[in-house]
Amino acid sequence: MIVAISISPTGGDETGGVSDAVARAVKVIRDSGLPCETNAMFTNIEGEWDEIMAVVKEAVDVVAETSPRVGLVLKADIRPGFTGQLAAKVDRVEAVLTDKG
Repeated sequence: MIVAISISPTGGDETGGVSDAVARAVKVIRDSGLPCETNAMFTNIEGEWDEIMAVVKEAVDVVAETSPRVGLVLKADIRPGFTGQLAAKVDRVEAVLTDKG
């Protein structure tokens, strides 16, 4: 499965930024060893249900250490038997775009 998550504290720094808290969450995800990628809005994680959810909980807990309230957005693509989809899904779309060029 692939999960896209966005974790953010309710408050930010003096400019409203949340980079420090988000970086702590992303570090937890990257340290998990699961395939992942981070973009401007989400971090995508690939793996099995239980291992992903354990990582999501740990990432939320790290942000909660510095914020009394944490927001979590989670979207999941549950497709048993498929791996390597972080890149493969994008590759399939790019192939269509190239063919239609």
